[in-house]
Order: sequence, then C-alpha cells, then structure tokens
Amino acid sequence: MNNIIISILGQRLDNVGFGKKRWFRWRPTFSLLQHHEFQVDEIILLHQEEEKDLLNLTMRDIEQTCLNIDIKTHQLNYQDPWDFEQVYSELHDFAHQYTFDTERNNYYFHITTGSHVAQICIYLLNEANYFPGKLIQSSPSKVSPAGTFRTIDLDLSRYDQIASRFHKESQESISHLKSGIKTRNKRYNELIRELENVAVRSTAPILITGPTGVGKSQLAKRIYELKQRRGQLSGKLVEVNCATLRGDNAMSTLFGHVKGAYTGATSDRAGLLQEADQGLLFLDEIGELGQDEQAMLLRAIEDKIFTPFGSDKEVSSDFQLIAGTNKNLYRRIEKGLFREDLLARINLWRYELPSLKDRYEDIEPNIEYELRRYAQENNQKVSFNSTARSKYLAFAQSSYASWKANFRDLNSSIIRMATLSNGGRITEAIVDNEIHRLQLDWNGAINNRDSSDERLKHLLSADIYEKLDLFERLQLKQVIKICKKSKNMADAGRTLFDKSRLQQSKSNDSQRLRAYLKKYGLEFRNLGH
Repeated sequence: MNNIIISILGQRLDNVGFGKKRWFRWRPTFSLLQHHEFQVDEIILLHQEEEKDLLNLTMRDIEQTCLNIDIKTHQLNYQDPWDFEQVYSELHDFAHQYTFDTERNNYYFHITTGSHVAQICIYLLNEANYFPGKLIQSSPSKVSPAGTFRTIDLDLSRYDQIASRFHKESQESISHLKSGIKTRNKRYNELIRELENVAVRSTAPILITGPTGVGKSQLAKRIYELKQRRGQLSGKLVEVNCATLRGDNAMSTLFGHVKGAYTGATSDRAGLLQEADQGLLFLDEIGELGQDEQAMLLRAIEDKIFTPFGSDKEVSSDFQLIAGTNKNLYRRIEKGLFREDLLARINLWRYELPSLKDRYEDIEPNIEYELRRYAQENNQKVSFNSTARSKYLAFAQSSYASWKANFRDLNSSIIRMATLSNGGRITEAIVDNEIHRLQLDWNGAINNRDSSDERLKHLLSADIYEKLDLFERLQLKQVIKICKKSKNMADAGRTLFDKSRLQQSKSNDSQRLRAYLKKYGLEFRNLGH
C-alpha cells in the first residue's frame, strides 16, 4: 500500500524564509516528509494563486531531499480563508474531482497547516468519507527540525469506548421507540433496530403499514421525540387522519386556503403542511387521500413547495413525512385510487408492523406496560393475583384471542380490569368476566367460531388442545367427522386407511384408529357417531 499525503500549503508555518536557515527550521509540510519511519510515496500540495513562490520553493526542497516522492499540486480559489462556505466548497470540489483508490493507497490529510476554518472543513469532509483516510497532525520538536507527528482515525467504530457509548445510545433510542417495553418478538425487534438507524440518519419519508391498532401513530410520535432529542427537528409534530378529510376540507386542511377560496372561507388559513415546517408530518391512512391532494402532496415532498387552495402564490415548508396505512396501496393503485409515483416516493423506507396475535411472546411485557401506564395516569398501582394472571395470559396467548383491534383491545381490556379491581388486585372472577366480554366484542370469535372447532375444544382437555398445531387440529377434526358418520370403528378405519390397508396382509383398521384417538385422550364411543 502506498502512503499519500494531502496538505494545504501554510502561508505562515511553511513560509520561514528562502535562505539557508530554512533547512534548520520546522516547516510542517516539508518536515513531515523527513521521517524515515513513515514512508511517503506521494504528496498533493493544495495552494492558492498568490502562494506560487512558496509552492515552487517547497517543491524544489522536496525534490532535492526526497527523491522517491511524487509531487502533485492543486490550486484552491477561495478569496477569504475564513469564509466557511468558500473554503468548504473548494475542498469539497477537490475531493469530488480526485479519484481515491483505497484498495491500493493509504490517504492522510495533513491538518497542521491552513486556517482553523480549513481544518474544520477537513474534519467534516473526512468524517463524511469525502476524504477516505486518516488525518495526520505534525508538531515542532526541540530535538529535530523534522518535528513529530501522529495520525487521527475518525472511524469512531474503531474506538472501543466510543463504540460502547454509541451502542448504549442506540439501545436507549431503540428502547424509546418501543416505549420501554422489553419485546421478545424477533421480527419486531429487528424492524425497530433498523428503524432506529433510519430515523436518526435519514430525512426521507417513512411508510408504516399494518392493521388498525398495531401502534403506527404511537411509533410516529416516538420517532419524532427521538429526532427532536437529537436536535434534528425544531418544529412541531403534526398529525392528521386522512380518512377524515373530504372535498374542499381536505385541500384546505392540508395545504391551507386564502380568504374566499370557497364558501365559508372567511379568512386565510395556514394548512397542516405549513404548521409542520421544520418538524414532522404524520399522515395516517394516507391511502384515503383524494387524487388532487395526492398530486399536491407529491410536489410538496419533492420540492418543499405547494400552493394553498384558491391562491396563486407558492409557499414553502420543509418537513419530514411519516405516512401510515392499513390498506394495500398496490391494490389501490390497480383500482386507480392511489398514485403510483407518490407510493414510489414514500416507499423508500417501509415497515410493516406485525399484529398482536402474531407477537404472542410480546403480550406479557405489553400487559405489564399497560399496568404501569394505568398506574401513572390514575395514581393507583394495580396487579393480578397469581391465578388470575396465569389465566388471563393463557387466554391472551391462545388461539381463542383474536385481538381484532390489536393493542387498542389490550389497552381497553387492562383498563377495564384495573378499574374494577378492589384494593388494586385483579382477581380470577374479574378475568373471567373480561374474557367473556372480549368474546362478545369479537363477535363471538370463540363462542360462534366454526362448530367443529368448538366441538373439538369440548372433546379434548384444555392442555392437549392448546398444544395442537393447526395441521393436527384440522386433521383431527376431519377424523372425528368421519367417525361420526361411520357405523362402527371398523367402518371408520376402512374409510380413513383406504389405501394403506391394501398393502397389509392383515387388516388392523380398528386398532390403528384406536391408537390414533388414544393419543389425544379420545375414544370412538364418545364421539357421538
């Protein structure tokens, strides 16, 4: 690997005169090349027009003493070395034009020379990887005019203590996005881990999908709080459910209107997009937006400008968008209800939140979260007794619990039980009543479910039923159905084992069926045939 140094020629530190005494003085750019333990293969001297004499002298001295170093130059054209915009632009242009080959070369940017503004710019460009390499700092020494030097690697992941702090900060952010709930579902945890990175590193739109009640709105609030805490947003969080917007009201609510834009518009109004300037706009149920609003929103996302309803003047608003939906937007595109170009724009970061019934391992920590939230809001601590807790948790994690409204159902359920508890204890009787209430709320999700499934539940012990896979349950229901239609066990066996029985010299249909049923604690005579 070759070592290549990029250095700004220093008007003051490198310019120590043109006489012989210069050989005995520390000159940062030249002296850095005099260290035998640090082999330099190429140096790129950045200079300004008025430094030509100093540049030529420095190049001659390098050529005279460092025979194997290739020297290249690049002229910087900023007028004021203390103007941040000018200096950064020039250095950025150089970095953009230069071809860095990190597979073959090690790059070092010398930060000893140049103004403090230039040094800050170099730090920023290096940290952003426009300068892919390390920084190098040189210093004078009383021992030798070559001075000393040390390298600085801004790849913070290489430093254990800093990496540990970053990890801790990241974990705190992840915990914040999860409302402090110690979730266990692998899919959900991986989703939140990635979303934490996106939330703090990107300003692009985020699309959150999932059924009603999975926490889209809550997650959007947490993202806003995280970005605000990091100093990335100074404006407000503005939320709107697009399903409530219709007609002129939709256009006016989102984009504002001018006086007289429509009947009832008695004064100018700033819309929600304007209110979200420098903040975050959460559009829930974005799939319900009308076509005209979708077109206006697309322009506002891409260009940060839009035209209020009834106005001929554009206004600007720089906001970050989070969109939520429980609809399949691709199907709405097929039906002509949603713009394909808008979906393409908001679909860069898309996260589908799983339903509560798909996160059964997270039900228990969410129950604890709901109890803590109830205590905070009502200044009263409530808990289950051990039997009631086991019973409610078993029901909540069972196939009987549909959790149709997801976390809204769970929140309402805990509030009801906590409110009815005496002395802050949720009893078994309260749990029984709550389970019955949930069954009714879910339109008989248990009592009115498939009659064959209900019969199966009554035939089997609760312990056996809860351990059945869907495959076993479906298979067993079909076996019982055939048994009920058959005259006797032999008749049922002949129907069930119609192919395999032909491959045996002696039929044992009844014995095979009896063994199968016994595995589930069943007997043929009790199946109601």
